[in-house]
Amino acid sequence: MSITPTITVRGLLDARPESVGLTIDLLAGARGLERHITSPYIQKTGLALAGFHEYLQAGRILLFGDSEVRFLESLDSAARRRALANSFAAHLPCLLVTGGAELPPEVEIEGELADVPILRTPVPTATAIGKLTAILEDRLAVREVIHGVLLDILGLGVLIVGESGIGKSECALDLVVRGHRLVADDTVEVRRRAESIVIGACPELTRHHMEVRGLGLINIRDLFGVASTRTSKRVELVVQLDRWDQDREYDRLGLDDASYELIGLKVPLLRMPVGPGRNLAILVEVAARNQLLRMRGINAARELVKRLDESLTGTQAPKHLSTQAPEEDEEL
Repeated sequence: MSITPTITVRGLLDARPESVGLTIDLLAGARGLERHITSPYIQKTGLALAGFHEYLQAGRILLFGDSEVRFLESLDSAARRRALANSFAAHLPCLLVTGGAELPPEVEIEGELADVPILRTPVPTATAIGKLTAILEDRLAVREVIHGVLLDILGLGVLIVGESGIGKSECALDLVVRGHRLVADDTVEVRRRAESIVIGACPELTRHHMEVRGLGLINIRDLFGVASTRTSKRVELVVQLDRWDQDREYDRLGLDDASYELIGLKVPLLRMPVGPGRNLAILVEVAARNQLLRMRGINAARELVKRLDESLTGTQAPKHLSTQAPEEDEEL
């Protein structure tokens, strides 16, 4: 199930942008704080003030830097109000003024009339765009809810999926006991960041909790300490648990490069059969260790196959198979 999130101007201010060095003050237009921001990309088009309003796009924050403020100051009051009124009619979520510039009074007046929040930050334009875009990309990323368990195993984000009752939570609990960290159980909210990164997190309501059949709901952080959980983690490996089927052939060498699609991105996939006597926690931990090696370019299966091929083709014969006769002892 995919979720397309939105954020209001109020939500942006409540997200504490000052924590990343972007202090924002509200100057006017408080009635428009519920306007929705639908795009993480900032628009900075001074052409709109010169009458080219078709370049403004609804749902994107409009930014005024030093050049836009100086242009407004060059206009008379009537032309200034007319340019601002036409710009604010483009269904903008808000106006952000960078560099702490002092604004002509008409900006706040027109913002109040159009219910467009007027924001100001002392941060320079280039820095403000970078920080604001990062915040909005995170808040506006498309999200998908996955049924599974997400853990941090040796620094690798491992998502365990499989049918209900197959033992995902029990496996995760065993891994937590072994010192690894739980991110989310049962419901994992994944979102896409940048072009190739999938971030998984737990919904606020069920954070730190796990459901184990026979035990019920338990709080992992209370049982094992704060170091046993984390709020989010990049998903770098998916382990799919399948019930053992004796008529099915499983990959025994590890040469198959399967993938699992999450929000349009492919993540390495490992299918693991579940059968009596198999210690899933140890197998998943070894799978994580092996994936870490693969990410460093070390693939044990491919290296073994390469050595076997070289041995069969004779390109690199083992020493004990060498056909060269040993040199005779000179003393003999």
